[in-house]
Parts: sequence; C-alpha cells; structure tokens
Amino acid sequence: MSSFAKIDKNNIVTQVLVAEKNFINSGLVGDEFLWVQTSYNSNFRKNFAGVGYTYDKVRDAFIPPKPFNSWVLDEATCQWQPPVSYPDQAIENWKRYEWNEATTNWVEVE
Repeated sequence: MSSFAKIDKNNIVTQVLVAEKNFINSGLVGDEFLWVQTSYNSNFRKNFAGVGYTYDKVRDAFIPPKPFNSWVLDEATCQWQPPVSYPDQAIENWKRYEWNEATTNWVEVE
C-alpha cells in the first residue's frame, strides 16, 4: 500500500489516502493524474502531504501552508523557517515560546 495526495487545479492537496496504485489508476477516485504519491517517512517529495499543502511540480515536493508572512521557505527541506531562530535557552530552562508576527520574534509564554 502507498499514500497518495489528490491535488486540485491549483496544486493544493484536497485529500490523502492509502491505496494500491491499481486502485488510483482505476478511476474510482477520479482521474489518476490528479493523484500524486507521497511518503509518510519523507523518502521522496520532501514532506508527507496533508490537506492544504501545495504540490510544487518544479521542486517535486509537498509544501505545508505558510504559517506567517515573515517566514521563508527552506529549499532543502521545503519547510517554512522563521527569520529568527527559536531561543536556545527554551529547552534548557523548560520555557515555551510562540511566534509573534507583529514583532517578528519569539515571545515567552507564561
């Protein structure tokens, strides 16, 4: 069994299912060209597809929705990265931070 993502005309994932390739090719779930295989362990196409992800044909990758306008795409992983790294002391001091888009920085959560 494999996982497949159904993409719409804008290359947005609308559905993900586990099926045999023969089932996808049968037409029972729509045109087979609308389905792109995805890998749950990210062996190919960078990321496991999820509803709302974009399939980028040029990169041959699934890209998650952009969480904030200031974040940039890491071309190697096709994951969104903040312009400022997560605070190192967070793990050491058991602190939790969340992203503040207005200040484009991490803010400690009390």
